[in-house]
Amino acid sequence: MKIIIDQEECIGCGSCAVVCDKYFELDGDNDNNAHFKANKGNELEIDNLECIQEAIDICPIQAIEVKE
Repeated sequence: MKIIIDQEECIGCGSCAVVCDKYFELDGDNDNNAHFKANKGNELEIDNLECIQEAIDICPIQAIEVKE
């Protein structure tokens, strides 16, 4: 499945990084929005949601999306 962070919607609150720091971090060098640690991008291919589901649920503006 593909996890996508909508950079247009992300407000950089950091809640995703707090609950799921294995995958998420804030980009302090650019716009301070969330991105994935693995590739510094806004898309990630994974097999298991793990803590990503918690990040999806906690995001105040629902900027994280799952596409199967």
